[in-house]
Amino acid sequence: MTVKDITKILEELAPLAHAEEFDNVGLLVGNPNMAVTGALVTLDTLENVMDEAIEKKCNLIISFHPIIFKGLKRITGSTYVERVVLKAIAHNIAIYSMHTALDNSKMGVNAKICEVLGLKNPEILIPKKGVIKKLVTYAPVAETEKVKSALFAAGAGEIGKYSNCSYSLDGVGSFMAGDLANPSVGKIGEIHFEKETQINVIYSFEKEKKVLEALFKVHPYEEVAYEVVTLENTNQDIGMGMIGTLETEMDEEDFLLQVKSKMNACVVRHSQLLEKKVKKVAVLGGSGAFAIAAAKRAKADVFITSDIKYHQFYEAENELVIADIGHFETEQFTKDLLVDHLTKKIPNFAVSLSESITNPIKYL
Repeated sequence: MTVKDITKILEELAPLAHAEEFDNVGLLVGNPNMAVTGALVTLDTLENVMDEAIEKKCNLIISFHPIIFKGLKRITGSTYVERVVLKAIAHNIAIYSMHTALDNSKMGVNAKICEVLGLKNPEILIPKKGVIKKLVTYAPVAETEKVKSALFAAGAGEIGKYSNCSYSLDGVGSFMAGDLANPSVGKIGEIHFEKETQINVIYSFEKEKKVLEALFKVHPYEEVAYEVVTLENTNQDIGMGMIGTLETEMDEEDFLLQVKSKMNACVVRHSQLLEKKVKKVAVLGGSGAFAIAAAKRAKADVFITSDIKYHQFYEAENELVIADIGHFETEQFTKDLLVDHLTKKIPNFAVSLSESITNPIKYL
């Protein structure tokens, strides 16, 4: 298998198009057509991880965090980032990062936290906006089903657990073919009226190229009339954070101690306990202060995340408990998630879970 083959499987779990604009995801180092001898899955691509990959004869590192985040003006080995890149190139090791693409996946980072904590019926906490598009096009009545089938096959018309969704209106279209035209219906120089169907379908924005290619390939007209609109609707399957419920409600302190144990956290920093039962829990792996308001709107009893600053704890405002368990701790099980995904998809492929310690924070 090639690097491209494996990353295609990973992108079934977390399409790179779903990553945040500020991020740097995808293949960061290496040739996409290189044959892979083995893959090492890690949270961070550090020098000790690179040495582990060399020792285990893995020429692909699948990393959650991108080792290259900002542009490199020179690669001299003066920083740990440059040394990693130099060693990767010297040993012909490819590096692929998923980061916020996996954060935004319904089966990604936050789904794994929910699984570890035993949260039921998890839903996206902050659904992503601007990712649903609507295609409106017009086809001769006799060709309508053919056009719709092609659009559905390309991924249009999928809404939650439903597929092949569309809305159609019948009407009459008119046009006049010019001298250089090659019309499938009508005659050059004459106004033609055709019974047509207006077809309306939505699709996720990363599918736009495939959807439009399918439209142009199957549509009978030489010039295809269509319009694309970005909708304000949110996609409930893409977004940051998740919220779920405990099977049995718990006391706040007991729940936080359980979180500490299950998430292997050395310490739990939290806001004022409210002496209420915990039933509804919001989670967001990594730095999650931006989601405090969303957790409050969702009526979470506890919000578990990391990198909360002093004044941000005040934002709990006695509406919920904010629990900071550590950045590494919230994301550590991401490695298991990726290994499980690859093992199920390609069971005979050599994929290893990195044993290297990459947490930069130590506790006394």
